[in-house]
Amino acid sequence: MKTPSRNKLISITAAILLILGAIWWRVSILSAADTNSGNGSSAATISKPALTVTTITPSVAEWPMILNASGDIEAWQEALIGSEINGLRLTEVKVNVGDTVQRGQLLATFSDVTVKADVAQALAAVAETEAMLSEARANADRTRKKESPGVFSDKQVKEYLRGEQTTAARLESARAQLVNQKARLEQTRLVAADDGLISARTATVGAVVSSGQELFRLIRHNRLEWRAQVTTAELPRLQVGQQVTLTAPGGIEAKGVVRMVAPTVDPRTRMAIVYVDVPSDKGLKAGMFARGDFELGKTTVMTLPQSAIVQREGFNYVYQIGPDNKVTQIKVGVGRRLDDQIEITDGLHQQAKVAATGAAFLADGDTVRVVDLPAVSSRPGQ
Repeated sequence: MKTPSRNKLISITAAILLILGAIWWRVSILSAADTNSGNGSSAATISKPALTVTTITPSVAEWPMILNASGDIEAWQEALIGSEINGLRLTEVKVNVGDTVQRGQLLATFSDVTVKADVAQALAAVAETEAMLSEARANADRTRKKESPGVFSDKQVKEYLRGEQTTAARLESARAQLVNQKARLEQTRLVAADDGLISARTATVGAVVSSGQELFRLIRHNRLEWRAQVTTAELPRLQVGQQVTLTAPGGIEAKGVVRMVAPTVDPRTRMAIVYVDVPSDKGLKAGMFARGDFELGKTTVMTLPQSAIVQREGFNYVYQIGPDNKVTQIKVGVGRRLDDQIEITDGLHQQAKVAATGAAFLADGDTVRVVDLPAVSSRPGQ
């Protein structure tokens, strides 16, 4: 009885061990399969491209060197036209603000009644003095010829000669008064001192004006200039004849030329004035504020399109593509912008191949699939 029971126990134990061994073997196989599957997935993830990109290398171009400044547009020269005669009434004003006038054109007239009377009186005084001079000269001539010796005493001779000289002087004075009165008569007609544009008017019909009182302002030749303010550091880069592009409010654009660079600098602001001649037929007005770009010549620059540059945390980056199609994030310095191109000042060499599209979605170390943009665009349907 004991022997069969022992054999049965041994058999049961062996069966249990066999089952446990089979279970262990199965679990080991499944674990290995899972491990292999996980490794394969990671490898697939690493080798799978993150993005399809096109590439570009920096371009070299000639860009204009620009200096930016701002300032006011003013009249080149403004003439003040006022009354030269005192105490006369304005009877007519013939021009208004905005009118274009020519040199010598009549602008306004004053009442000339009293002045004409003064001219007539001066003419009469000249005529009277001429008659007196004629008589005095005849008396003096008789004494000089000595036609009647002993008739005239020495005293009378001296008086006749003195009378001639005095009357001649009075005639000169009368003639000077006549010239003065005629000048006053001319001054009752206020005329333009030069060609130009009337920019201001204070003349009012009926007003009695005093000598020297301003009645009109005239922009000579309707000529404007832009007075740009520049720093002392920028001043040496500017010279007469340089071209300037102006932008004024309302989208007004105009071309100008540097006429003069100020010989002095404001000691308080350390700013200097550059005088730029600008056209008056482009909508520019005296008193406008404008910004301008001085063209200082051209320089060779290295550029990339804006799509290839990414801004992050206040810095600019590009993604350079290596031989294994992995990207490297490179910090670059940028300068001027022209259309969609940006100047690269440092951080990148000219032969570098960088991502031209999709750069904003890349990270350092990503693997990308590179597409040749010209080849793709040349196939129909792409």
